[in-house]
Amino acid sequence: MNNLFVYCEIEDGAVAEVSLELLTKGRKLADSLKCKLEAVVLGSNLQGIEKQLFPYGVDVLHVADDPRLYPYQTLPHTSVVVKLFEAEKPQIALMGATSIGRDLGPRVSSALHSGLTADCTSLEIGDHEDKKAGVTYKDLLYQIRPAFGGNIIATIINPDCRPQMATVREGVMKKEILDENYKGEVKYLDVNQFVSPEEFVVEIIERHIEQSKVNLKGAPIIVAGGYGVGSRENFSLLYELAEVLGGEVGASRAAVDAGYAGHERQIGQTGITVRPKLYIACGISGQIQHRAGMEESAQIIAINTDPEAPINAIADYVITGDVAEVIPKMIRYYRKNTK
Repeated sequence: MNNLFVYCEIEDGAVAEVSLELLTKGRKLADSLKCKLEAVVLGSNLQGIEKQLFPYGVDVLHVADDPRLYPYQTLPHTSVVVKLFEAEKPQIALMGATSIGRDLGPRVSSALHSGLTADCTSLEIGDHEDKKAGVTYKDLLYQIRPAFGGNIIATIINPDCRPQMATVREGVMKKEILDENYKGEVKYLDVNQFVSPEEFVVEIIERHIEQSKVNLKGAPIIVAGGYGVGSRENFSLLYELAEVLGGEVGASRAAVDAGYAGHERQIGQTGITVRPKLYIACGISGQIQHRAGMEESAQIIAINTDPEAPINAIADYVITGDVAEVIPKMIRYYRKNTK
């Protein structure tokens, strides 16, 4: 009762990265609240799934193991999660901002009349004083995300309804094992008590998933371009530099919208969150939406004609100049020094 729950996604028998990241954050939040961290897993052939989850500090694991629950389907998964939450009454529920989380989260929050904050970049525990009502709320979930086109960072609270629900994109939270030998409790759910036969009316005949050919999350070096690169042709310089450095090419939303790069390379609030060892930002102004996806990079180099560009405030090194002039010099230098 009143514990913190994380809905864990399953793909080919493995727990999704975003779910493990949420468990890491959830463990810290649960410690702040002095409550238990509980996880929910729905799928098929889930024997031993606890071995993947307990090391992240899970105290209680709820498992619904049924061949009809994999792959994900909206109606049965919603029914199980809603009825489980009605019974267990969590104070906080977290999900990944994935295609599954974006489908499941709103349905669960609507059924429970709880509300939901999407695409959070930070989650914290804190108090809130309603001076007008003369009421102080203790230990609320601060659901933090950029709002109004990135012009502000909004801290959203839900003082009255439970659970407090939020979704978080993959890569926003850091994944860390708490203890390899951590042991929790496994509770198996009788699926027939949670789902009616009518909710299995949809049958998946074939399922095709195209894997992304771009691995930005795993790249140690990223050369990212913004609208300031100027053209799709100029982006070829970024690919050349990335090849020399052994890295990947990323892009800001403005560059993607302008057609300079594909959406799969977009970094930021509406793209991918990355933490490379080196991030070279080329012609990127550095609005809050983009910074949300890369500001935890170990080292940042900013190349921009504007010495006052917001990206400079978080960069370790700033090069004020034209990308078309600076990048070729960097390519020549690195090639010379790698021979």
